[in-house]
Amino acid sequence: MTDPILAIGLDDGGTKTAAARVDADGSVLARTMLPTPADDMGRTLDTIVEAARAVLTPDVRAVGIAAAGLVEWGTGILRFAPNIAWRDAPLVDRLGSALGLPVVADNDNTAAVWGEFLFGAARGYKDVLLVGVGTGIGGGIVSGGKLFHGAHGFAAEIGHVVMDPSGPLCGCGNRGCWEQLASGQAITRAGRQVVRDGMETMLTELAHGDAGQVTGPMVTEAAKAGDVVAISILTEAGRWLGRGIGGLVNILDPEIVVLAGGVAEGGDLILEPARAEYRQAVEAVDHRPEVPLVLAELGKDTGVVGAAALVLESPV
Repeated sequence: MTDPILAIGLDDGGTKTAAARVDADGSVLARTMLPTPADDMGRTLDTIVEAARAVLTPDVRAVGIAAAGLVEWGTGILRFAPNIAWRDAPLVDRLGSALGLPVVADNDNTAAVWGEFLFGAARGYKDVLLVGVGTGIGGGIVSGGKLFHGAHGFAAEIGHVVMDPSGPLCGCGNRGCWEQLASGQAITRAGRQVVRDGMETMLTELAHGDAGQVTGPMVTEAAKAGDVVAISILTEAGRWLGRGIGGLVNILDPEIVVLAGGVAEGGDLILEPARAEYRQAVEAVDHRPEVPLVLAELGKDTGVVGAAALVLESPV
């Protein structure tokens, strides 16, 4: 009887670093989560090592890292991250030296689409677009059954398409990027503004009257409780989300679009306006095969399972 193939998947984002021990079927055997010290690159790298060690066992063969930013494919160097203080971070070298194991690193949403392709909502499809909506917006593309990295590994930075040049300043340096209009940042910013404006909303109570304490999950909680103001915030974010997805479908012509990330927890409050706007944005929607917009099946494990999938089955 052969030993099971096990890998560690690490999902490092703007607010949290998750780690899991994953088997060859994509099942999570152990997991941990730590806060990401996003303003300190050295401490963030130490946090990744700490999270990996928490789920490491002697039978783990390799480690995959999914990181929010421009991860150079082949070297595993994170060249730039808009929401984390990372510049030229040596992810693979740092973790490989600390653990003594083979390590592969990729963009978080590129890893996520590979996980959904192998184990989740995109099984059975060869051309897939994943839209990850959390702190920001990122993307992952499977084309012809293979991951699409682009020339340098920086493909599918879809959250940084400028949609409103006079819009909010983005962490990438531009204004009005898609992620500033439809991500968790956008929802949080809108929630704080309505509290500052003194609008009648449950958010004021949830934040104890302090606009700076409003979070995206608070807006979702209030919306699910029927708060009209919170519902309108999610509706607006959903519309922007649908517009962007429609444009990407026009460019990429995928078979399916998978929506992942924390914002998807808004459920139909986000999905219904997104799907309605999406249908309006897709060219000749009544004259082409339907491209379904579905939620990621791996849920909160999308990132860690996707990261492990990078080493459990080669994406090249």
